[in-house]
Amino acid sequence: MLNLKFKNVETILNSGNIIFEAKNSETEFLESTISESLESHFGFKIPTLVRKAEFIFQLIEDSPFKEIVITKDIRLYTSFLRFAVKPEITLPWKSEDGSYKILLQKNDTVMSVLDLSLSKTPKAMEALERFYGKDITTRNWNTILKIGKKLKP
Repeated sequence: MLNLKFKNVETILNSGNIIFEAKNSETEFLESTISESLESHFGFKIPTLVRKAEFIFQLIEDSPFKEIVITKDIRLYTSFLRFAVKPEITLPWKSEDGSYKILLQKNDTVMSVLDLSLSKTPKAMEALERFYGKDITTRNWNTILKIGKKLKP
């Protein structure tokens, strides 16, 4: 298996998220090193995005969804962009049927809400890719909160 000499490596659920400590904390270096190692091991390219613990802590502290009323049909999402992209839309943005809203963008992070009570076939990821491109990964807010808990000493 891969041995990148990271310390305290831990996976989070089956979400594709991994927590680790590295001597070199330069994000671009870590992204390319991990991506190249995965490609070498599996034989195909696997895009990788890295965010530092401080970033996750600040994201949670900012509480971007504090105004959202949570029901069984509401899904909160955080999308991470490789590069900050300025979409040609005005935020907050809402889909025609109102089922999907892009609330805000802070640098290379986008916060959005999906309401399954308004649409059983939402096209949220299509909207994100149309506005921000395909170099993006999206996580449920609950996953972000679990990552934050695991990161705390």
